[in-house]
Amino acid sequence: MKTAVISATGLWTPQNSISNEELVESYNAWADNWNLAYAAEIGAGTVDPKTHSSVEFIEKASGIKSRFVIDKEGIIDPETMAPRIDERPNDQISVMAEMAVHAARQALERAGRKPEDVDAVICAASNMQRAYPAMAVEVQAALGCGGFAFDMNVACSSATFGIQTAADFIRSGSAKSVLMVNPEICSGHLNFTDRDSHFIFGDVATAVLVEEESIAPAGHWKILGTKLKTQFSNNIRNNFGFLNRAAPEGIGAPDKLFVQEGRKVFREVVPMVANMIGEHLGELGLEGTDLRRMWLHQANANMNRMISSKVLGHEASDDESPTVLDTYANTSSAGSIIAFHKHSDDFKPGDKGLICSFGAGYSAGTVFVEKTA
Repeated sequence: MKTAVISATGLWTPQNSISNEELVESYNAWADNWNLAYAAEIGAGTVDPKTHSSVEFIEKASGIKSRFVIDKEGIIDPETMAPRIDERPNDQISVMAEMAVHAARQALERAGRKPEDVDAVICAASNMQRAYPAMAVEVQAALGCGGFAFDMNVACSSATFGIQTAADFIRSGSAKSVLMVNPEICSGHLNFTDRDSHFIFGDVATAVLVEEESIAPAGHWKILGTKLKTQFSNNIRNNFGFLNRAAPEGIGAPDKLFVQEGRKVFREVVPMVANMIGEHLGELGLEGTDLRRMWLHQANANMNRMISSKVLGHEASDDESPTVLDTYANTSSAGSIIAFHKHSDDFKPGDKGLICSFGAGYSAGTVFVEKTA
């Protein structure tokens, strides 16, 4: 069986950033307008008033301080409260594919690869802007890669599932070089009028080049093992889809955007992921003390503290479990890859780490890696 490695990663970040202060100001203005419009119903007790959000509430609940977005103006406009992204004609590259191409080109350049060296492209993300043709095939064409391409969606765990899928192609001999991209426009499915979640997501694109060890550049990351897990839950859900037109009475309802039962998710996902990491460590003959660093899914700082504490036996330092959540917010599948991309250059040969994701599904993925010379 061939050995799969991570040769390089890429990251593309939008220019627009929204601070918590800006987001709170826009939400509170919207809430005031809503309360004014429904003043009679609120006075009669048939409708509950909207309460204000606050910077303190957001940072305590999540650890998020700001987020990058494709469109800022629409999101912070109290009359819009949603991103506005122009639809492009079919003869132009789509927004998500363009984001992925930016991240992919950086990964290819860092690995010293040309697009034609790539045998397969996987687009793994929590939301695709269309059903078909596949985003991955569009990325493949835009870059000039050969072979085949396809999309996959496992919500926040799409990247780790994508890495294992790419690694399996390498291990089986089906490909020697696989490009896995994660374009995430999470602002597109976020309800910015929901106080409990209006601050959660941001937009970004990442890329991971997975290759056969024999052709990988020096300083690559050997994949020691990958493990995937799913467990059905309705606690994180988005009911938007092509069948909505068949039930028009539900179009525009809150469940057609991101919804979650945050407290239930916390209680159920933390032990599931911590146990999964522990089991995978044992299968590889490793212990938590063997890990130089954990690049965890960037959804909630409190969840990451709990998971890392269970794995390491102590509260992780910023070095042991770095965060990008404060500036990027939750970027779904891309979060752990951003953390890995930005916080791995200091590794020495032999140092080991863990890329881990978890989220809707529930889904979880672990990818243990070791730095080579």
